[in-house]
Amino acid sequence: MRTIKGPALFLAQFMGDAAPFDRLEAIAPWVADCGYVGVQLPSNDPRCMDLALAAESDAYCDDLKGLLADHGLVVTELSTHIQGQMIAVHPAIRPLFETFLPEPLRKASDSERLEWATDQLLLAARASRRLGLDASATFSGALLWPMVYPWPQRPAGLVEEGFAELARRWTPILDAYEDAGVDLCYEIHPGEDLHDGASFERFLDAVGHHRRASILYDPSHLLLQQLDYLAFLDLYHDRIRMMHVKDAEFRPDGRNGVYGGYQGWTDRAGRFRSLGDGQIDFGAIFSKLAQYDFAGWAVVEWECALKDSAVGAREGAAFVKRHIIPVTGHSFDDFVGGGVRDDQRNRRILGL
Repeated sequence: MRTIKGPALFLAQFMGDAAPFDRLEAIAPWVADCGYVGVQLPSNDPRCMDLALAAESDAYCDDLKGLLADHGLVVTELSTHIQGQMIAVHPAIRPLFETFLPEPLRKASDSERLEWATDQLLLAARASRRLGLDASATFSGALLWPMVYPWPQRPAGLVEEGFAELARRWTPILDAYEDAGVDLCYEIHPGEDLHDGASFERFLDAVGHHRRASILYDPSHLLLQQLDYLAFLDLYHDRIRMMHVKDAEFRPDGRNGVYGGYQGWTDRAGRFRSLGDGQIDFGAIFSKLAQYDFAGWAVVEWECALKDSAVGAREGAAFVKRHIIPVTGHSFDDFVGGGVRDDQRNRRILGL
């Protein structure tokens, strides 16, 4: 067994226009002061990194790692959530994602957007390799999400064709991550076609069980769907290569439940919360991850409907430190012996 690495912080929710959140060299000492030892970088944010340069330049990657090392930090993974989302967008929700794109592409054709998103994922594969990383985070995008509830009845073959098209778009990207030696970890997330275990299995079948098709485990998204987030670890631990440590609560009433009634986050039955303020049993999660020899990072993704982000970040680092289990190097009952195999003795014990 291996001890989980961490704590680390996903920077996407913290970058902004005001210091110290306006550039990596400024936020790094703040992150370290909060108690983190790693950062997960949003690869689409130029305040954090130049993705194209990182894909081509060892010197740039060395400088990036050196900047963070000066504050006791390392890069844990790159995130291509935004670019992955743009691999597949249903026309019904296309306008909602225009701000995800660079300005010149906001009125571009679907094929031009797909070409840009694919190129971004390929750059991230090469950048991850140059940075010495073995996993990267992304979203799957969604062609089928508007049809997630089967009313009106879905035409025969619609779901199969949707996943076949998703596989056509992602398979060349997964092949590039194989060449780079990097696992591509899809965050299982509502709004994506890969939003639960059943949909991940469909995708896995469609891409021929590609060995780089992996999972970013975030229990908050499973709780808000009312999945068993602990059983999910039992089922898919061999594909889980990354995790986001994020809390949530689900308190349905007579007015709203899983779907939320179009309400804002503070009024929904299901809400994201800062670590320790929600309902998720992280003690059990970290125990299962240790049991299954999870070798990745415990990365805090801060999202909360109520608490200040700076407070949540500091509390999150301490929370993860309390939950990481330094795994044992020997069995607890080794002191009673029995570790060396003796076949003759075993037969005597059995009366043989």
